[in-house]
Amino acid sequence: MGEAIEGFYERVGDGRYRASEFTRGPWDARAQHAGPPAALLGREIEERTGAREDMRLARVTYEILRPVPIGPLRVVTEVVRAGRGTELVAAELVPEGADGPVMTARALRVRVAGEPGPAVAEGPKVAPPGEVGETPFFGVPWDVGYHTAMESRFTEGAWTRLGPGTCWMRMRVPLVAGDEPRPLDRVLVAADSGNGISNTLDFERWVFVNPDLTVHLHRYPVGEWVCVSARTSVDPAGIGLADSSLHDEKGPIGRGAQSLFVTPRG
Repeated sequence: MGEAIEGFYERVGDGRYRASEFTRGPWDARAQHAGPPAALLGREIEERTGAREDMRLARVTYEILRPVPIGPLRVVTEVVRAGRGTELVAAELVPEGADGPVMTARALRVRVAGEPGPAVAEGPKVAPPGEVGETPFFGVPWDVGYHTAMESRFTEGAWTRLGPGTCWMRMRVPLVAGDEPRPLDRVLVAADSGNGISNTLDFERWVFVNPDLTVHLHRYPVGEWVCVSARTSVDPAGIGLADSSLHDEKGPIGRGAQSLFVTPRG
């Protein structure tokens, strides 16, 4: 991997990045957890498609086509449809030397009001992170990865407990080395953890993989902490859904949803 990277990624060129060991997921030492690349695509959508100051991401859907390798990556973005009030933006994540993307995103950006409008928002719905201590991650066979780059505090459930869970998460390292984390970075790097937070099946006996992730945001988070409060449902046919409500310490900010492919391990 060469010299250590002080973040999930190092910027090495125009739209080009090198992934660090902090992106490593818990199942394959060669593959990234989907949270960091989701956040990287979200950042590129904000930075590289005109970055209109009067537009904000309201919804993004990711398709995880193949495992995302740890190594050099290229992000390609395109404005699919531009309008006065909304625009649709597409992005692809392509590993160096690959003939196609391993992950894609389609984002809806919505124009923000020029003058403040009426606010209709709920207050805090979950216990704050300061009321609980750090929750240990389940056993991971390597020392460095997503599990060490993120701090987690459960107010309901645990990584090793089956059933619904509510977990506050905080980045220990920036998304891109040398850059201050942005609000969108914080929520997207955490949102893909919903199926792990609310797992309903024994990790050692079952595989439950999410090939997609959709995040809706009516507000960007404030502060360092993002809470994922998740519940998983599984049909006997082996199709599941992890449904998450997303919060910061001021209250709800949006929702996340992951389709699940469920099958016996081995």
